[in-house]
Amino acid sequence: MKKILCLLLISILIAMTSGCGQEKIDNNKSSDGVSEKTVKENSDEQSIEVDKGLLNVEITLPASLFEDQDINGVIEEAKNEGIDDIKQNPDGSLTYIMSKSKHKEMLKELESGLLESIEDAKNSEDYVSIKDVTHNKSFSEFTLIVDKEKYENSFDGFVSLGFALSGMYYQLFNGVSPDDYKVTIIIKNEATGEVINTIVYPDALNESE
Repeated sequence: MKKILCLLLISILIAMTSGCGQEKIDNNKSSDGVSEKTVKENSDEQSIEVDKGLLNVEITLPASLFEDQDINGVIEEAKNEGIDDIKQNPDGSLTYIMSKSKHKEMLKELESGLLESIEDAKNSEDYVSIKDVTHNKSFSEFTLIVDKEKYENSFDGFVSLGFALSGMYYQLFNGVSPDDYKVTIIIKNEATGEVINTIVYPDALNESE
């Protein structure tokens, strides 16, 4: 189960980098009307900025996300999708290096995706028990307000897993240490305000091994 969830989390990263990678390719293309000198000058200017560290952001993803994965394949795929560089650390974790502009864009995309998922869970007829979903600013805590009877007789609990996976990725991508990132899912009864269940990730994934 944990291996499947890790694959899902990695797929979020690949999906995010895919769109940004294509934009990088498009931006690097020069039109016929631009001279080689101008292209070179622009390239030199960017090199200076990178050398100064003005555009670099480093994000470290823990080794647990890559268990039983072909690390070389993961690294190659991420580079192909637009990540500037990747370092494999002695503990098995991977450090992704990218520009600040790309990091900001990807973080915004992830936030938008989370907000969209939350609205879908609140309004979709597929989740009959879920009446409301609240969250904190950092997406490290989600509270699902549910009809208890319907919740216990449905598979709506899986939506909380989706929030947890996306929330964990958001935590890591937002600079939280791989040793400290947590996402807490609180399930609360709409009628009484009673907390039905509290699940803390990634602890819950470790317990499922």
